[in-house]
Amino acid sequence: MPENNQPYILYAMTASLFSAKVRAYLRFNKINFIERGAGSQEFREEIVPKVGRWIIPVLKTPSGELLQDGTDILDYLDKNAANNGSIFPEDPSIKAIAHLFELFGSEGLLRPAMHYRWHFDKQNLTFLKTSFRDCLPPAANQTEYEASFEFASGRMRKVTEYFGATADNLPSIEAAYLEFLALLQVHLDAHPFLLGGRPTIADYGLFGSLYAHLGRDPYPLALMQQHAPAVFQWIERMNSPHTIDNHVYAASKGELFKSDALPQSLTALMHYISEEYLPEISAHVAYTNQWLTQNPDVPSGTTGVSEKMSQASLGMAQFDWRGKTMSSTVMIYRFYLLQRLTQHFEQQSAQVQQQITQIFANTNLDSLLTLKTQRKVIRQHYKEVWE
Repeated sequence: MPENNQPYILYAMTASLFSAKVRAYLRFNKINFIERGAGSQEFREEIVPKVGRWIIPVLKTPSGELLQDGTDILDYLDKNAANNGSIFPEDPSIKAIAHLFELFGSEGLLRPAMHYRWHFDKQNLTFLKTSFRDCLPPAANQTEYEASFEFASGRMRKVTEYFGATADNLPSIEAAYLEFLALLQVHLDAHPFLLGGRPTIADYGLFGSLYAHLGRDPYPLALMQQHAPAVFQWIERMNSPHTIDNHVYAASKGELFKSDALPQSLTALMHYISEEYLPEISAHVAYTNQWLTQNPDVPSGTTGVSEKMSQASLGMAQFDWRGKTMSSTVMIYRFYLLQRLTQHFEQQSAQVQQQITQIFANTNLDSLLTLKTQRKVIRQHYKEVWE
């Protein structure tokens, strides 16, 4: 428990994908915190110089320590803050599945999240202009604010293309997302959280995209409420689970699934990841290993590339996706999340590795367990860099 119960300070924005899971965790665990917009003078003048770039979320602890990156923040809070129990499953096979969904939710859902935010201006734009007020610097007048929003949103629209959401891919992206919603609807209609009776890193991984973009912006919100009401209820449960009396939630008694009795609805979602995301992350690793071979002298503690976005990108990789060739940006951060799965797998005994491999092989995901870049990614000085 923080000394004198002093509050944590979360620097974020309401529309931020990567801020969403931190806020939900703090709420679920009833941790005393204050949220301040990333457009505030305090954030711009005090926090950004210390972190070295404008990036959210950032959490200031009661002792004044700064933490950046939602994944690192949750790791810290899980170990250091008073909470309702660890979000990391004890069963190593279930924990491996949790890391799978952490990766897919954080990175594999970025394409539909960005598409549904930035390609439906008629439905979304007025709402987004209001939502972005807490991350943009204060403007003297509406004209100045509109210019600031146009600049920020223009960058995000370009990033959307980097994720593969180009005009010729949009029908397939929408079909893929509706397919995912249908699978998740079936699963969450029967279970309160992704891996059973309480939220884990699997839920927090999915939550960013499914809440901040897809469950809050007007157009995708309507889609979710119409096609996947149980998913929408899960979002509400994630944001304030201790205030919701749900008979399914109560009956679960906080227990997670057993690794030898996984529900078919969960393995169906894993099959979906094998088709939807495995080709992409595999292509990104192959591209990166070739890049590392061609750039053997990149110093440790650096990325080797300039950071045009908030995350370092090595270039664009091609992969087969739904009968066509797609290209998407290769970001080092994805490998930081992938390593959480592969390192967990490596740390297990041979017997446990065999159990995990069988579960992943049954859903065509076993190759993911040993998928690696030639160099490890670490986070240093608030950035992901090569070890």
